[in-house]
Amino acid sequence: MSVVIGIDVGGSTTKIVGYSSEGKLVSMLKVEAADPLTSAYGALGKFINENSLSLKDVKRIILTGVGSSLFKKNVYGIPTSAVDEFQAIGLGGLSLAGKTEGLIVSMGTGTAFVRAGAGGIRHIGGSGVGGGTVLGLCGKLSGATAFKTVTELSEKGSLKRVDLNIGDISKSVIATLPPDTTASNFGKMEDGATAEDLTLGVLNMTFQTIGMMAVFACRNDEVKDVILTGTLTQVPFAKKVFQALHKMHGVNFIIPKNAIYATATGAALSYLHQNGKKYVG
Repeated sequence: MSVVIGIDVGGSTTKIVGYSSEGKLVSMLKVEAADPLTSAYGALGKFINENSLSLKDVKRIILTGVGSSLFKKNVYGIPTSAVDEFQAIGLGGLSLAGKTEGLIVSMGTGTAFVRAGAGGIRHIGGSGVGGGTVLGLCGKLSGATAFKTVTELSEKGSLKRVDLNIGDISKSVIATLPPDTTASNFGKMEDGATAEDLTLGVLNMTFQTIGMMAVFACRNDEVKDVILTGTLTQVPFAKKVFQALHKMHGVNFIIPKNAIYATATGAALSYLHQNGKKYVG
């Protein structure tokens, strides 16, 4: 079997996605290591081993992500090239969501906003608020330095002791703003706020900030489908925040299956599309 592999090389986590030359998905996996080169080579080795392949079965490797520039030659002698990360985000997000138009929001260490569709793929902006924000603040506020710990703590937290809501400052009925709408993230901060409460507050602030930026982007565009990708999509609380924003603003927030692999998927598909192949699942 001939396989085309897309690799999203992050700072310490690498995602890898493989497709047959006919466009059939082979598998997806991720590997964590101390540096990008080690992570990428480890991911490729694990992919080959788990799928009972050999190096000669790999037809092409397409790299993307912040660590892709570190590779100066072909990987293991396999023809290797790179694709722009925003192009990969756009292609991968649309394909995983089954859409032809959309705003793809890649929630990594920071957050990138990519408009993709018939008019092409373009990076329209970004934010420093993302996964790095979550881990940095939670590390100081609650001692949580891994997403697993952040998620576990947040599930036991309450925003009532952290965030200031519309209902806290106004008894009047505001048609467009429910009483539980956040007026100020961390605007309450009661003395009894726990580590769990603070962790949930950080997640709420992060997802609301990212979500509202997407809402504003859609107001200047006819597209109303926002496709969420990246590591933060794995945090269960994300769905609650984005569902609330959907009800308030009418924007469709979509978290596709395998959302964390969107960029690696787009890298592989960029090559397949150039060679006339279509993704077939």
